[in-house]
Amino acid sequence: MKKWNMIIDVAECTNCNLCTLATMDEYVGNDWPGYSKPMPKHGHKWINILQKERGQITGNAPMIDIAYVPTLCNHCDDAPCVTKGAGAVTKRADGIVLIDPDKAKGRKDLVDACPYGHIWWNEEHQVPQAFNFDAHLIDQGWQQTRGHQSCPTGAMRAVYIEDDAMTRKAKDEGLEVMRPELNTKPRVYYRNLWRYSKCFIGGSVSAEANGVVDCVEGATVRLLRNGRPVAELQSDNYGDFKFDRLDENSGAYTVEIEAQGHKKKTVAAELGVSINLGEIRL
Repeated sequence: MKKWNMIIDVAECTNCNLCTLATMDEYVGNDWPGYSKPMPKHGHKWINILQKERGQITGNAPMIDIAYVPTLCNHCDDAPCVTKGAGAVTKRADGIVLIDPDKAKGRKDLVDACPYGHIWWNEEHQVPQAFNFDAHLIDQGWQQTRGHQSCPTGAMRAVYIEDDAMTRKAKDEGLEVMRPELNTKPRVYYRNLWRYSKCFIGGSVSAEANGVVDCVEGATVRLLRNGRPVAELQSDNYGDFKFDRLDENSGAYTVEIEAQGHKKKTVAAELGVSINLGEIRL
């Protein structure tokens, strides 16, 4: 049978927070019997947007980008909260995980059951809460969540699809899940997650001629690790280059630059987080 999944494109999220606000609009002050007690006006972030800045301003050659990642209840197929809930948290046939607002009353222990930190404690109603995929709207025939409906860039999209088809889609489109090592089988998938989870080595190639310093377009730039080539590219019309999708804390690299009429130049880089090597003068 078909089940619900969420696909989030990190490259399209602009941190407008409309998905967060639309979710608050749906739940703050609203009681949905069987689905959710009213969400508190303050303190809960059922859709929480993570932010990561990569790179630095080095000299007069800035190289920085920012990624925004909406996170929410992952509606896992092997959800620890369902196991610990003992009937207070259930996994529906359509893939949605629900915390029963009556059966879960007083179960503050369930907050710590989520390894993603997406169960919130409602002190007023003494109940744990999480984003329930707007199940009350889905059961009325909606084909999208309020977050999906409100997203102006299409970064967040609810998908109702067979499991086999979703598996193929994830493989074909390079979709990833948060913290796959937990083996919880999340139903929230990310496109372009590397913009948050990976890092880069970049810089800008320049040269001096007749007393004038200018950028070097078309320089061949190679990235080496342990003396072996990892990647190769050409500097752009600003002299910039960027080797992306590298693992954080992956250690020592060498950047090798060649351009016609100039001597080869090498620069060492120790990769922890993203590095902007700045201007590299040939």
